[in-house]
Amino acid sequence: MLPAPRNDGHPYQNPALPVDERVDDLLARMTLEEKAGQLFHTVLPLHEDGRTVEAGDATAMVAADTSGLIGTRQLTHFNLLGGAGPRQMAEWHNRVQELAAATRLGIPVTVSTDPRHSFTTNIGASFSAGAFSAWPEPTGLAAVRDPELVHRFADIARREYLAVGLRVALHPQIDLATEPRWARQSGTFGADAALTGELVAAYIRGFQGEELGAGSVATMVKHFPGGGPQKDGEDPHFPHGKEQVYPGGMRDHHLEPFKAAIAAGASQMMPYYGQPVGTDWEEVGFGFNKGVVTGLLREELGFEGIVCTDWGLLTDQPIFGELHRARAWGVEHLSVAERAAKALDAGADQFGGEACPEVIVDLVRSGRIGEERIDASVRRLLREKFVLGLFDQPYVDPERAEEIVGNSEFRGAGEAAQRRSLTVLVNRDATLPVASERPKLYVEGLDEEVAARYGELVGTPAEADLALLRLHTPYEHRANKFEALFHTGRLNFTEEELKPLLAVLDAVPTVVLQHLERPAVIPEIAERAAAVVADFGASDAALLDVVFGHARPEGRLPYELPRSMAAVEASPSDVPNSTEDPLFPYGAGLDL
Repeated sequence: MLPAPRNDGHPYQNPALPVDERVDDLLARMTLEEKAGQLFHTVLPLHEDGRTVEAGDATAMVAADTSGLIGTRQLTHFNLLGGAGPRQMAEWHNRVQELAAATRLGIPVTVSTDPRHSFTTNIGASFSAGAFSAWPEPTGLAAVRDPELVHRFADIARREYLAVGLRVALHPQIDLATEPRWARQSGTFGADAALTGELVAAYIRGFQGEELGAGSVATMVKHFPGGGPQKDGEDPHFPHGKEQVYPGGMRDHHLEPFKAAIAAGASQMMPYYGQPVGTDWEEVGFGFNKGVVTGLLREELGFEGIVCTDWGLLTDQPIFGELHRARAWGVEHLSVAERAAKALDAGADQFGGEACPEVIVDLVRSGRIGEERIDASVRRLLREKFVLGLFDQPYVDPERAEEIVGNSEFRGAGEAAQRRSLTVLVNRDATLPVASERPKLYVEGLDEEVAARYGELVGTPAEADLALLRLHTPYEHRANKFEALFHTGRLNFTEEELKPLLAVLDAVPTVVLQHLERPAVIPEIAERAAAVVADFGASDAALLDVVFGHARPEGRLPYELPRSMAAVEASPSDVPNSTEDPLFPYGAGLDL
């Protein structure tokens, strides 16, 4: 039996009253410190057994003071870091809600998450599926070009999130993949603005429903006004990637998906880190940019929801033991308080990845920011908690979580989507589907136990009837531990990397299974392979089912594959599919 929600008889705790009346009542009861706490949305880890991470806990993967953040600093919005089993996640969620219920006003916690239904793990962007159903990355959903599939994914993800208490999706990411080197492309719907707009509408409906309510997961759409055109493809998590440029003059084109998201009812919006250069916008990061947040997003596009900054705009913070500067691009010279004031002046409601409410208290008490400005943001944040039903039922059922998360229906749907998303780029002499039964197979990069279901494994290409090579998109290793997770830089294999691959391709007919985390540059491989199948997040079994004709691939490239790095470097970063003479154009894909 679930615990009863906190109820002291105050009007804001009465579900029969209109939401706006409940918000007004609660806001009037709040101290400035309690209001300030609402403006922060920080990271919170959990133990795999469902325990909260507390101060001084040396066994946690990331340090945190859960009880202090809720009970003393009065935060009520948290981005869950890491995962566990469904029961343990649900139990952790209930423990956090119990801590919140014990505070003076009992404001429930809202827990958010980065994507956790695919294959990529990067603590700055996403988590692999684990206990949840496993689907292709969004680029793979885009490869299928089916809004109904996207809606189906989002609806299943919504139910799995709800089961463990996750109420805000820090996605979809609807930047356009116009700079092939940029690290974040696997989280997008590709390069086409019209397709992205169509798919994001289906995505938001799947998570939120026709309108936000107790059965919804709110979506935080990112990264406004479009994070794709990063200079040289570098990522603005890091100082050398802070510049966002529009050499092709297509700034407005990157807004099109966001217009579709707003029309679909997106509840929240995240401005990007990027600092626009060479435009009529102020050259400061978008989270500090009043012309972008208030002028463009609020006034021109009519967005009325919550604006939450990207993570870590105010304070320098250690990640993996290495200190990272605040992503205060263009305002590095300002103090933490001045940065916070500028973001509030710009129109932000909440600070992602930060936990310094005392800064807001001091800004108000010093007269720099009026309390009515704080009230405007707190009102939006509280209203969403009421609409999501958190005040009326903040707890989840751990037994139901075990039944729902990763159940056979949901896993089956994800596995079918993986197979549909696979994209055949080369199929010489009708190599695919492989017709012979149990051929002799030489494999690299595949689980041998899985591959052995499809043929007899041999130790060398010379012994094989067919070789299967599973490859990943090349990238440049970066020494910084956090930046090493953001695969960026070159997209081509070096001569040293190519030599053993081409030796296999020349020795035996070879099917190359190319994972496209970004648009790989593979002309030498495409020229010599018997077949090339691209994936955007798929299991070995999904790939081999397509190779051996047990499933039909439907994918079409969601962005072009460039012919050379020279073509990549010469193309304008804001123009979709603009490299010269691409090896495979946007939309390429063969039927089997």
